[in-house]
Amino acid sequence: MTQEYKLKGVSSLDLSPGSKQEVEVEGIENAKVLLVNTGGQTQAIGAKCTHYGAPLAKGVLTSDGRITCPWHGACFNAKTGDIEDAPALDHLPVFQVAERDGAVYLTGEESAIKSSKRQPNVKCTGFGSVQEDHVVVVGGGSGTLGVVESLRENGYKGGITVISNEGYYPIDRTKLSKALMTDLSKLQWRNKDFYEGGSIKFVQGEVNNVDFSGRFVTTSEGERIDYTKLVLATGGTPRRLPLEGFKNLGNIFTLRNVHDTKKIVDQIGDKGKKIVIVGSSFIGIELAVATAGDNDVTVIGMENVPLERVLGEKVGSGLQKALEGKGVKFYMGASVDKAAPSASDESKVGSVLLKDGTKLEADLVVLGVGVAPATQFLKNNSGIKLEDDGSIKTKEDYSVEGLKDVYAIGDIAKFPYHGPGGEGKHVRIEHWNVAQKAGRIAANHIVNPGGKTEHFIPIFWSALGAQLRYCGNTMASGWDDLVLDGSPAENKFVAYYCKGETVVAMASMGRDPAMSQSAELMRVNKMPTKTELQEGISVV
Repeated sequence: MTQEYKLKGVSSLDLSPGSKQEVEVEGIENAKVLLVNTGGQTQAIGAKCTHYGAPLAKGVLTSDGRITCPWHGACFNAKTGDIEDAPALDHLPVFQVAERDGAVYLTGEESAIKSSKRQPNVKCTGFGSVQEDHVVVVGGGSGTLGVVESLRENGYKGGITVISNEGYYPIDRTKLSKALMTDLSKLQWRNKDFYEGGSIKFVQGEVNNVDFSGRFVTTSEGERIDYTKLVLATGGTPRRLPLEGFKNLGNIFTLRNVHDTKKIVDQIGDKGKKIVIVGSSFIGIELAVATAGDNDVTVIGMENVPLERVLGEKVGSGLQKALEGKGVKFYMGASVDKAAPSASDESKVGSVLLKDGTKLEADLVVLGVGVAPATQFLKNNSGIKLEDDGSIKTKEDYSVEGLKDVYAIGDIAKFPYHGPGGEGKHVRIEHWNVAQKAGRIAANHIVNPGGKTEHFIPIFWSALGAQLRYCGNTMASGWDDLVLDGSPAENKFVAYYCKGETVVAMASMGRDPAMSQSAELMRVNKMPTKTELQEGISVV
């Protein structure tokens, strides 16, 4: 029920334009809202990001009315509360405020004030009124979530069918490697009632062929599903090592879905296991951090330092020192020779041998050696052209080049990048945020084909003993210099990756909201140059 509440310690709505203030709500325990002044008008919105609950008072409020989360870059319209950028799925509630008798009062529902969330309205009034329209989405990840929710929120009244082989509704996949979480009730973003309420149908199955001229897909179970619009969102397939022992020995795992995580957790059991992780990029390092407290964990990497390909040697070296302090052992610049069986059970792995003769004992091995676009089912399809890496080239709205009414999003999409240094070059970015944003863009284009596609800055985060934040991208331009402020070994730094004078990406730890501020500056082409940063200009 809507009612009026007094705001603590506030006597007027005299906030300066572009400013924000977190205030407590009297009469509701531990309840806060955020007062924001956008365009000269002050109102109250939810105080916490709807993703993981970060305090938006510590975020970034821009002159054009966007408020960005300080942790993971979720962005909201400060006037309407609507989502403008992933990874948040729920909007912010907006509350009316009034100044009266030297006090400020807010009008709203207690539940909305406490939760700081407003779930998207996917109820489909008039469903079936456009019966011939049918969007089929292949895949069940972050991009799919962005597509189906945005379609309904934007008024799409046709049928929506999602075909997924995962066996559950879309999950927060980032928690698999960061926390080894396996409880679906805590992983699934939405429940059955939500999707049924939006007339969004889920089909358990695996698509094995697409007839692009006939506009239908077939599944391995023999089902045919017709479409008027098709969204390919199949994600990535974990790579495996084509080396002796890795194909046939048990207790060698990849990590992509809940089933993988359950197998790893079950094998670790009562802790105290020898875990060998092959691969020193984000999945491998996150898993090492998640398991090192109770196990003997070793990481094997081909790079000189972990995460070197993305973060560079200086940052990677510092992070390695920090992780070694937490008990993680590293064998860097190493090449794997083979996996050898256990002496007690020859069907299972017992050790990993390096090419220099080093033998690393293992109760289990986890491969974090990258993913390939999950497009194998299209490999021999003459109706679509795959890139050399198996990805699908798209336009800015994620429609597939050379095909009508077909879209590709997420890990499989190679799209024009317009961030700093991008210049429209096609890149493939394997980020949760990017997939979800791409899904929203594709949905908007399906509903409004003539609409403008807004460019965005990719953001990702990683749990590496401390939270790493990253924005921008170096794949389009590369980078040739690094401006480093702080100490990666102490998990407190900002690193700017530069191509010439242009900052094309940045990473930070313990310096919020530096990443969110940098992402906004990149978006509006106001990021300081390399020289300006070297001379001491701060983005915060």
